[in-house]
Parts: sequence; structure tokens; C-alpha cells
Amino acid sequence: MKNTLLLIVALFAFAFANAQEFSRRDSLHGGLRPERTSFDVLRYDLNITVNPDKRYINGYNDITFKVVSSTQKIQLDLFENMKIESIMLKNKRLEYTRDNDAVFISFPNELKAGSEHTLRFNYSGNPKVARNAPWDGGFVFTEDDNGKPWVGVAVQGTGASLWYPVKDHQSDEPDNGASIKVAVPNGLMNVSNGRFKGSKNLKNGYTRWDWEVKNPINNYDITVNIADYVHIHDNYKGLDLDYYVLSYNKEKAEEQFKQVKPMMECFQTKFGEYPFKEDGYKLVETPYLGMEHQSAVAYGNNYKMGYRGGDLSYTGVGLTFDYIIIHETGHEWFGNSITSKDIADMWIHESFTTYSETVYLECTLGYDKAMQYVYGQRMGVRNDKPVIGIFGVNREGSGDMYYKGALMLNTIRHIVNDDDKWWAMLLKYSEKYKKQVIEGQDVINFFSKESGINLEPVFNQYLRYRNIPKLELKLEDHKLQYRWETDEENFAMPVDVDIYGKNIRLNGTNDWQTLTVEADKIKDVQPKIKEFYIKVDKM
Repeated sequence: MKNTLLLIVALFAFAFANAQEFSRRDSLHGGLRPERTSFDVLRYDLNITVNPDKRYINGYNDITFKVVSSTQKIQLDLFENMKIESIMLKNKRLEYTRDNDAVFISFPNELKAGSEHTLRFNYSGNPKVARNAPWDGGFVFTEDDNGKPWVGVAVQGTGASLWYPVKDHQSDEPDNGASIKVAVPNGLMNVSNGRFKGSKNLKNGYTRWDWEVKNPINNYDITVNIADYVHIHDNYKGLDLDYYVLSYNKEKAEEQFKQVKPMMECFQTKFGEYPFKEDGYKLVETPYLGMEHQSAVAYGNNYKMGYRGGDLSYTGVGLTFDYIIIHETGHEWFGNSITSKDIADMWIHESFTTYSETVYLECTLGYDKAMQYVYGQRMGVRNDKPVIGIFGVNREGSGDMYYKGALMLNTIRHIVNDDDKWWAMLLKYSEKYKKQVIEGQDVINFFSKESGINLEPVFNQYLRYRNIPKLELKLEDHKLQYRWETDEENFAMPVDVDIYGKNIRLNGTNDWQTLTVEADKIKDVQPKIKEFYIKVDKM
């Protein structure tokens, strides 16, 4: 009875702690209630002025949407510290209420399913400034080496509503793209997503720079980059390559960005055609490290190889390429083209993109160097908590979604054990879900079906639990006993071991199995840990 009471108290404490972990703000941001699901965003037309000295924004966003189910109220989002000037529909003011960062807009008459509308959301204010972009969301207001303003923004995870009114949930991208018109002080340039459509001197000390996006785009990808930029244009097999860098860095950029063409050759071969060809590809120099802003990739690696001049794999192989160019461009396929519905499934973005670094290395340096690199990434895995986050409250899982996720994919490649099949699967995955919003189960189902192997237990063990599979081995009189110790029930996964130079595949489960082998001692049985991300316990 005492033990039962203690268990009840412990369970209650656990439930209470978890209930307190998330606020109403979290639920409003991460949840999908009728005020959000009742409409589908078709287009954003953003028109703002940015004053770098005052760190101030004012302007409007025209939001065009289609009603999915009849409603008289919808939810848009704008951070509390930003002021709502007015919300207009057909030149009439709409009533609204604010609840944390959510803005609930009421219409005088019910909006009928199937109807389309455009409202104008006028706003102003001083947006949140990031303390350490891009790891915390916000604007960066700084100066270049010539003392000229240099401004950028990165809001992944924190939310695009930090700086403009938006339906701030990954499940809904504007189907018909967006326009981004940004007025900045004369002598500066703004670079945003998509194609440059022209600039206009407003005769008030500001020039407006107009950009147009043809493709659907993640909310957090929409961006502004303000500086004294110079423009470098190039082309790769019909794909426009445009680089916007600080005026005194032009020569550095021309040399460093030579990596773009072999990268594009590799990625288009392995993942399919660049997804946003209509909008072109850009690298834009930013005052923060980098971010995968669609068709306007933020670059702040200071023209160094590796990651800020270091190697995240601790192998030396990571110093053979510019990490920010390769990683952030990989996101154009994984994250920008294929997008997770909820940020709890951000592994869909980060695992595949981190793996794209290994893919690039295999394209340029070969299989052995690629395996050396991905194996080295184990050093960055913490195994602290599940990779999958908590749904409905805008909460990502462990940062292990990067390296652990890439190691998981490398493991699955070697489970498949057929490289032609693996590359065909990866290409088909990229093309099947191109420009779509998907869920984690879609990924699991796809790779299970295409491989002909039930990979769900494998995905579950790596994504839903802290621990990785542990291979237990025993050897006595040439009888090798083996099994998997896992959190996932009914776990099954093949693994390769080397015995005296001979490769042997063990089709392991949670139950002990026995195989007669030539090995005399357990140390002669060498699991291939470069190919399979596992723990090994030799008993």
C-alpha cells in the first residue's frame, strides 16, 4: 500500500510538472484550433519601412486567404510588443482581441466556405532583438566595418510573428507565394526572398526594394537583409546564382562561393532539381552565422572553411568545405521544400539536412571520407532526450535531431544494404514530397515501403527515446549469441560484423539468437560501428 501511494504521488508530481511546462502562449502558438484551421493562406504581400537607427518597423501585410470551413473568427499572430494600428477588410475596420501573441479577428458576417478574402493588417513597433542569433529569434542591428547599418533577422522556432503579422504555424504556407517590399535609408539595399522586381526612391530619404516569391514559403523563411551590399551574378545549368555581400568582401565571396556549383551538381543529382528555380538561388551575407531562408540563404561564416573555422566532426574532413553554404543550402530540399507540419517533427528538416553534408562529401571526396565524417559526428550527440518534441505547443525535441538524425539515416542506408536502391529512395522521397507539408509518420511509411523493410521500430528507437540500440554479444565454443537491448518493443534490425575480414550480417531482435562463427574470442567479432550507430556490449 505504501509503495502504491508513493507511485501515485510520483505520477501526480510528474503530471503536474509537465502540465506546468507549457503556457497558454505555447498552446496558442503551437496549436491548431478552429480559428486557424478554418482558413488557408494563399498569399502574403508585405510592405514595410525599416528604420535601423530607431530599430523600428512600420507598414502592413496584405493577407489573402481562402475559407475552408465557414467562420466568423480567425486567428493571426503578432508578438505582444508590436502595435496593431488597424485591421481592414474592404476598407472597413475589423474588431479584434489580443491574447498573448495571438490576434483573434472577428468579422461582421460569417465568411462562407470556399470564399476568398484579403485583409490588410497595419502594424508598427520595435521588434525583439536577438541576443545570440540564430539560436534565439530576433533582429540583429549592427554596423559593418565602414560604420554603415547592417541588419538581419532569424526567427526559426521563435516565430515569424516576432516581426510581421502572419498565421504563425508551419502547417500553412502561402500557396501563391509572397511579395516583400522593404523601404530602407538611401544608400542601403534590402535583399529578401525570391526575385528582385525593382527599387523605388520614395523621396523621403528611403528607397523601397521589391521582391517576389513564386513558391510556397515557410513563415520563418521570409526575411530582410539590409546593408551596403554589392551584387555578384552567376549561373549554373540554367539556375540563377546571385550573391549579395558587403561591398569590401566581394573578392572573398567570389572565391569562397565557388563551392556552390559542385554542391548544386551533387544535390541535384541526389535530391532532384533545385526546388525553387523560379525564385533563383541566393547567398546573402548576414551579421549572424546563417539560416535557411528560402531562395535567400543567410551566410555569416566569415569566408572560412568548416564551421567558423572549426570541424564539428573532429576528423579534419569538415574543414574541406564551408559548413554554412552546404548545410543551409541542403535545407532548400529538406525544410523549405519538404516541411514538417509541427516543429515537434523538426527532425524531418535537420536530420536530412545534416545528412546532406555527408552526401556532399561522398560526391566530392568519396565514400570513405564521408563515413569518416558522419562517424565523427557522434561526438556531438548527447542522447539527452527524445528527438521528437511535443506536439501542439511549439516545442522542438532534442538538438540531437542534427547529428543523431544523420547517423540514423546513415544506419538505415546500411540496413538497406544496396546503395543503388538507397540513392533511388532518397531521390524519390525528395521528389514525392516536394513543396509539401508532411508528418513524421509519412517519412517512416515511405522508407519502410520503398525499402521493403519495416523500419518503424528503427525510427522509433532513434527518435522517441534517449538511448540508441545496444547490441549484446556472447561467444562460447564458436557459438555467437546476439540480441538487441532497446526501449522499443519487438525491435528488429540487421547489423554487420567483421570476423577475420569477412562480413557477416546478424538479423538481430530482442531475443537471443545463435550463429556458429569462426571467431575464437569475442574481440574477434567487430561490429561495423562506422556504418551502424549503435552501442556494443561484449559479454
